[in-house]
Amino acid sequence: MVDYLANTEINSQRIAAVESCFGASGQPLALPGRVLLGEGVLTKECRKKAKPRIFFLFNDILVYGSIVLNKRKYRSQHIIPLEEVTLEPLPETLQAKNRWMIKTAKKSFVVSAASATERQEWISHIEECVRRQLLATGLQPSTEHAAPWIPDKATDICMRCTQTRFSALTRRHHCRKCGFVVCAECSRERFLLPRLSPKPLRVCSLCFRELAAQKQKEEEEEEEEEEQGPRVPGQPAYLAGAVCGASSGDDDDSDEDREGGDGDWPSRVEFYAGGVSWSSFHS
Repeated sequence: MVDYLANTEINSQRIAAVESCFGASGQPLALPGRVLLGEGVLTKECRKKAKPRIFFLFNDILVYGSIVLNKRKYRSQHIIPLEEVTLEPLPETLQAKNRWMIKTAKKSFVVSAASATERQEWISHIEECVRRQLLATGLQPSTEHAAPWIPDKATDICMRCTQTRFSALTRRHHCRKCGFVVCAECSRERFLLPRLSPKPLRVCSLCFRELAAQKQKEEEEEEEEEEQGPRVPGQPAYLAGAVCGASSGDDDDSDEDREGGDGDWPSRVEFYAGGVSWSSFHS
C-alpha cells in the first residue's frame, strides 16, 4: 500500500484532477489521509448493455462514473465505501472473460477488465484496501448483498411466468429483490426494502410472497416477545423487507440506463498530464 502518499502534494494533485473532471455534479473527494491508489476503465454490465466506466480506487472508497469526454469530463458519480464491498470472481466463458462482481447491500454489479492481469490487479488491490479499512474501522465484513440485475438481453420472456414475451410494447421490469427480468403482471406488488429506498419498491410475485411471509413471521415473533416481556438488550429490531438479496436499483430505471455520450476510450488511459508521474496502480 502507499500510506506514505497521504497528505502529500502529488496525491492532492491527483485527487483535485479527479474532482475537476466530475465538476459541480460530483462530491468533494479530498479528505485528510485519503490516498488515490489507481484508476482505469472497466466495462460495467448495465441493464441495457455493457458500457465503459471510469473507476478510481482510493484507500477507503471506490468511485466510478460515466465517460463524457476523453480525460476531461465524467458524470453520474457513484461513491462506494470499501468497508461495504465484497468481491466475487466469476467463471470464464467464451463470451465473457475477466469478470467479477462488486457486491454491497445497496447495489451489486458485474465488471470486466481488458485482460486477466488487469482483473487480478483490480481484485487484489480492492481486497487489500477492504481488509485494511475493516481493520481500521473495527467493522465486520458485510454478509448481506443486493442481487445484481439480470441484463435485459438475457431473456426474451418473463422469468417468472415464462409466458409473456417482451416486445416494443411489452416492456421489461426488474424485481428489486432477486434481480429477475419480469413482466408487469408478475411485478405488480411493492415492498419496503429500507436498505434500498424509503419507499416501497417493485418486486416480483414470488419474492413478494416470501417477503410478506417473513414479515408476518417476524411480527408474530415480536408479539410473542412482548407477551413474554421486554426485548433482550442488544437484540435488533425488525425492519420490514430488510433481507439479504435485496436487489440493486431505484423504483424507476437507473440513471445509467438513461445516459448517453459515453464516447470511445482506449483500454488504458493516461489520465494525468503536466509531468505528474502516474501508473494504473502505485506500488
